[in-house]
Amino acid sequence: MEVMKKIILLRHGKPIFELKGAVRARDLPIIASSYDCSGIADRPANTTISALSESKFIVCSSLKRSVDSAKALGHTEIHLTDELFCESAIPHFETGAIKLPIIVWIFILRLFWLFGFSRNGESLTQARSRAKKAAASLTQLATEHRQVLFVGHGLINSLIARELRKTGWRGSSNPSRTYWEYSVFEQS
Repeated sequence: MEVMKKIILLRHGKPIFELKGAVRARDLPIIASSYDCSGIADRPANTTISALSESKFIVCSSLKRSVDSAKALGHTEIHLTDELFCESAIPHFETGAIKLPIIVWIFILRLFWLFGFSRNGESLTQARSRAKKAAASLTQLATEHRQVLFVGHGLINSLIARELRKTGWRGSSNPSRTYWEYSVFEQS
């Protein structure tokens, strides 16, 4: 009898630190640091809690919003916390006086990132390579524990999902980027 393995990719809850206001490019490193240290401002729906309560092996990125989200689901023990699973940092400039809304900076810098810009951050190639390692790690853990819940982030979850599908996992080709939403990947 074949054993079904499951990997659940969940996006963390809404961060306390809100990315709003207008800033200069030189302010972006401090904002990124504040965002990365932020906990969560909301709680998951009861339906999400009950749907994910069966998960016995919990994996988080090392970012506070990931760990706090797993705890908000009622998981008191986090089995693996690792930087391997962190969101890909947005590259940025260290100087600049142009003032734009933070969301516009994020859009512009992610767009530049797609075309190779990676100053002060991780390149797209590096992020894909890290996602491949993360997917392999989650696969190994699912082989050992049958079901793994990964509490991650929007972009890295998408990159991991892509890698899982490449290696025969069945699941969404485009996991949700909404807070507290999840995608299930299965393999026999």
